[in-house]
Amino acid sequence: MSSSPNNDKEDKHSPEIEQIENSDRGVAQLSKETQIGKVKALRKYTKSILWCIYGAWCLILASFENLAGGQVIGIPQFRKDFGHVYAGNYVLDGSWQSAINGAPVAAVAIGTLGAAYLADKIGRKYTLLIGLVIGYVGITLEVTAKTIELFFVGKFINGVAIGTHTSVAVSYVGEIAPLALRGVMTAICAFAFTFGPFIGAIIMNYTSDTDGRWAYRALFSSQYGFAVIATVVWPFMPESPWWLLSVDKDAAAAKSLNSLGIPGDEIPTHIARIKATLSMIRDETEGVTYMECFRLSNLRRTIISIAPMSFVALSGVYFIGSYFTYYAQLAGYTARESFQLQIAQQTLSMFGNILSWFVIDRVGRRDLTFWGLVVLTIVLMIAGGLGTLSEVPAIKGVIALELFYVWCFNLTVGSTAFTLLAETATSRLRVKSIAISVALQNGLFTMWAFVIPFIFNPDKANLGAKTAFIFGGISVLCIVYVWFYQPETAGRSYAELDEMFMKRVPARKFKTYKTEVEVRDEAVLEKNNGVDEKDV
Repeated sequence: MSSSPNNDKEDKHSPEIEQIENSDRGVAQLSKETQIGKVKALRKYTKSILWCIYGAWCLILASFENLAGGQVIGIPQFRKDFGHVYAGNYVLDGSWQSAINGAPVAAVAIGTLGAAYLADKIGRKYTLLIGLVIGYVGITLEVTAKTIELFFVGKFINGVAIGTHTSVAVSYVGEIAPLALRGVMTAICAFAFTFGPFIGAIIMNYTSDTDGRWAYRALFSSQYGFAVIATVVWPFMPESPWWLLSVDKDAAAAKSLNSLGIPGDEIPTHIARIKATLSMIRDETEGVTYMECFRLSNLRRTIISIAPMSFVALSGVYFIGSYFTYYAQLAGYTARESFQLQIAQQTLSMFGNILSWFVIDRVGRRDLTFWGLVVLTIVLMIAGGLGTLSEVPAIKGVIALELFYVWCFNLTVGSTAFTLLAETATSRLRVKSIAISVALQNGLFTMWAFVIPFIFNPDKANLGAKTAFIFGGISVLCIVYVWFYQPETAGRSYAELDEMFMKRVPARKFKTYKTEVEVRDEAVLEKNNGVDEKDV
């Protein structure tokens, strides 16, 4: 039950909280969280981890729809029902390819921006429910559509739901994940975007060559399973304590922390730490509108937050992911063979992401992003070069490079993007920053969705695999940006990141910079004769 405004106000000024806010216990607790190992954190904060996984589950629903929309043109029955004959084969008109791929991506941008506004007004939990309801409408239209126009409407509506899920879930996971596991938990968000397509690829492998509309309807109707599970679990979802404290609902925040598995004696210190962080940046983000993200005091942090997600859209993953089966079929593989190759592709994607869980903290976000982009650029350039040849070995070489690409992408850029987004955005602007980032990313995806069919397809410019040259060139610019402007955030608390951004510490000095928070922590630990990690 939500507390009344009066109760919240009284709660806000409770003697216990005021005492904690003015003591060193919050500092000591933060030091414990920073130093605790991953295994201990997993045991201690099991409930928090489970709710992070729930957030990732909602992202699986979004990723499944992304694959279904991009790969459905690889299903022969879909092209037969909604396309036309060209050179003896059924093809979907380039304009409709652009429409059913591009417009829904634009709808994702609408969903993210709208969700960010609602999430700050009514909370993360109820905004997520709205997204689920919208999703049911979109899925139903996709499944029942008999015309390309109605299918397009369903895709567009579902795009709004995807934007809502993405904006809210990523923010929610970033806010409730224990510090020691924050990198892993946000990387799991990226894993969700590989798991959904993996399931979709398996479904298409078994249904795509059947006769009748269920060759593709089976793919879209499978989304109901993910949505129903998310809906059943939703009533038990704790609201984000960060949002609750940002609207002065201390009692509800304490209840939420308890539901997240925070020990009762640590709840006051958690509340104090969150409130201290919110207070620290309140003057810097007064007003909390989208325009505040672009104020001079916030602009640098906003750019750094959204850039990695843009790299995802600029480094070629949309082209590789959406056109893999279609290119394989154009290269001579059967529909069944192309979908079997896609299962291998999605398996490699998941394997790469799982590996990132173990290296994202060891290597660091910045280095993993930088070297990942370097390798991806080389792969794209080689693939483009092979695309100039028409021999079968060259075509198979492109397929092999695309398989290696998705593994490397999900090990590096695909994983670090979500982590950097969740970590670098300011607390009070986090949802809005994530919304801007996802909206920009989907704006770029929208552009590619409209452009690629006209430069890739055999009945248009017919660039085929040579399209990789375009993304290889753009990736070079991304590499330059990361080298000069992307800071390292691994192992830093939100308070430390706030301090370094406020002091305008150069990006390449983030990794070694000694913050006042660290100095204060060391003083507190020394004062208390250290903190015994066995008690954590």
